[in-house]
Parts: sequence; structure tokens; C-alpha cells
Amino acid sequence: MVNFKAEIEKFDSMGEKTGWSYVFVPQAIANQIKPNEKRSFRVKGTLDNVSVRGIGLLPMGEGDFIIALKTSLRKQLRKEAGAVVELSLSFDADFKIEMPDDLEICLADEEALLQQFLSMPKSHQNYYINWLNTAKTDVTRTKRIVMIVNAMAKKYNFNEMMRSNKS
Repeated sequence: MVNFKAEIEKFDSMGEKTGWSYVFVPQAIANQIKPNEKRSFRVKGTLDNVSVRGIGLLPMGEGDFIIALKTSLRKQLRKEAGAVVELSLSFDADFKIEMPDDLEICLADEEALLQQFLSMPKSHQNYYINWLNTAKTDVTRTKRIVMIVNAMAKKYNFNEMMRSNKS
């Protein structure tokens, strides 16, 4: 477990990350958590006294990483940009996102759709699954399942699906 303190920061203008709140994780600390890793990886532990699991460390170049802090997590912490948080983190080797049964049933109707989904990198599958699991109503969840099934039929990745449904 690696312990350190960091200030919550916020991107002013950073492309798709504009407006994100995050904690900067220097290369030296990231190497203590998972040595010589250059790609994103998942961690578990605590931010102040809030337990976290499966949070991604995102690479920022030159070996440094960030942890994006969702609004819900900042509310639990009761902190915003400028506040200092105490982090206690370790590599989360056991983190796995399971495919929801309803999605698997819909994709399995046509073997090619399920195969398309499973042929994607695990990180891309996780984008779809996390997006589906954040639906707050059954209507929204059903709509998202239909969008995912259509995306698999068109062999779209997550970003292509999202762009094609903006109208």
C-alpha cells in the first residue's frame, strides 16, 4: 500500500478532459504501485476515509498519471479543487467487470454480435458495461442495450457508437 497526499486539481482546457477534477500521481509513486507501467491500470484503497476499488490511473505522459474524481466521489470526500486528500493505494489485480446478464442475452441472440463484443479489448468492453450500468431507469437501460447491440452489428467502438447517436 502506497500512502501520499495530493491536491485536487481541475483541468481548465484539456480537450476531452476539460473540466475534469483529478489527483496527480507522479511517476515515482505510480512505480511504487505498479512498477514500469506506462498504460492505465486499476487501483484500490482509500481517498481520505472513502474506500475505492477499480479506480483507473490514467497516463499523462512521461510516466505520470492522474486519478479522475467523479462528482459522486468528490461529494463523498466533501472536497473540491484546491483541497488536499490523503491517498492509500495498491494495484487492484482482482478488479473485473462482469458482463450484465441482460446484455449477454441480447448479444447472444446472434452469435456474431457476441463475438464482436468479446473480440474488443477488455477496456473497450468495460466502457460499454460501465455506461450500461449507470442507467438510472429501466427505459434508459433498455435504450442503451439496443444501442450496444446496434453498435456491435456495425462493428463500432464505444466512441463511434456515441457519435453516431448524437442527433
